[in-house]
Amino acid sequence: MATTSHSVWAPDSWRALPARHQPRWPDKTALARARERLAQLPPLVFAGEARALTDALGNVAERRAFLLQAGDCAESFADFSAVGIRNRLKIILQMAAVMTYGATLPVVKVGRIAGQFAKPRSSATEDVDGVELPSFLGHMVNDDAPSADAREPDPDRMLQGYHQSAATLNLLRAFTKGGFADLNEVHMWNQEFVASSPAGRRYEQIADEIERALRFMAACGIDLRAEPQLHQTDLWTSHEGLLLDYEEPLVRRDSLTGDWYDCSAHMLWIGERTRQPDGAHVEFYSGVHNPIGVKIGPGASPAELLALCERLNPLRIPGRLTFVTRIGADRVREQLPPLLRAVTDAGHPVVWVCDPMHANSFRTASGRKTRHFGAIIREIEGFFASHREVGTWAGGIHVEFTGEDVSECLGGSEDLLEEQLDTRYTTLCDPRLNARQALDLAFHVAELMRLEAWS
Repeated sequence: MATTSHSVWAPDSWRALPARHQPRWPDKTALARARERLAQLPPLVFAGEARALTDALGNVAERRAFLLQAGDCAESFADFSAVGIRNRLKIILQMAAVMTYGATLPVVKVGRIAGQFAKPRSSATEDVDGVELPSFLGHMVNDDAPSADAREPDPDRMLQGYHQSAATLNLLRAFTKGGFADLNEVHMWNQEFVASSPAGRRYEQIADEIERALRFMAACGIDLRAEPQLHQTDLWTSHEGLLLDYEEPLVRRDSLTGDWYDCSAHMLWIGERTRQPDGAHVEFYSGVHNPIGVKIGPGASPAELLALCERLNPLRIPGRLTFVTRIGADRVREQLPPLLRAVTDAGHPVVWVCDPMHANSFRTASGRKTRHFGAIIREIEGFFASHREVGTWAGGIHVEFTGEDVSECLGGSEDLLEEQLDTRYTTLCDPRLNARQALDLAFHVAELMRLEAWS
């Protein structure tokens, strides 16, 4: 499926090219030891699973499904528990139920989970309480504690990230295949602090209607116990494939096809800062056969997108390549349509997804980084409107949220105010939607999906 412009691709061929936003590991011997250990460990996911996700995303590319990609901004070594994983899964299941029911369209569920431990930063240093320190790069690289020692990159953290990812995946598989995702449990997914909100009450109405539909099918003589789609679901994992010293040792050759797969996650994405067609990240992901995403910011040109299409999906396989646009609420209607036209006219079967979070960040007068729910919704609306204008398919959304009752993004149905931000501001990096705001967003998207599906 994937090919590279070089005559021979290998998992380490990226090393001949400039690699941006990689840590400066102080101990090369420790780095080599950690990489060798990662190469010996079992794969976190399997090639067949990644192929199944490519097929599912192919349905999105061909207008038969919608992608919900969602999860935490940055996973934490310090805040890791079964309850936290379960709460994030609950919100994903709720959002997917709202969208599926509202638009009568299958929703492909991909979590930002089990590997989202490395973050690119705009600056090598940051100010922490008046002290300049090396930037926090994610728990797979260094620690967020405010000291120079904690901020020193440590390659053994990659091993810790691997083991936490493995534990997370085990729990997710148990939840999604062991009854927790059963549609008979739709009411149980509504967390206490969500259920009391306006969105939570709307969700309860949908849950009642789903239950009535199930009872109707049972009354018609349909054996619901024999329908696995009603009792379990697929949740695939994804993360930004930023840290190439971690990704390379987890590449495996599939015994059935002989193809290479990055077995750290089902889907990897390349960030806005590292998507250079002649750079190390594009080179690396051009040779693995996982579905690949690319973040596309406001500075992207049609020529750049076409070059990425040729490098990452030259065989034009539906579901292989996803473009995740993060343009901004005030610019999306002007800047997105020319990109859609260029890729479509060239015949590339791209999945188009909206990330409405990253281009709408700003700092308050107190210096707190936040996003306004209203701007997030406006970018999503502009994304759908742009696709209607061009005649292409608005294929999904990519959002950062948490299952906890945080106060990090302004607005929403309960109108979170700036003076409330410090109440529960706990993110390691960027501000996230709380569970109520995530469900608010799902209802907005379901309405837009319904219009798109019927247009």
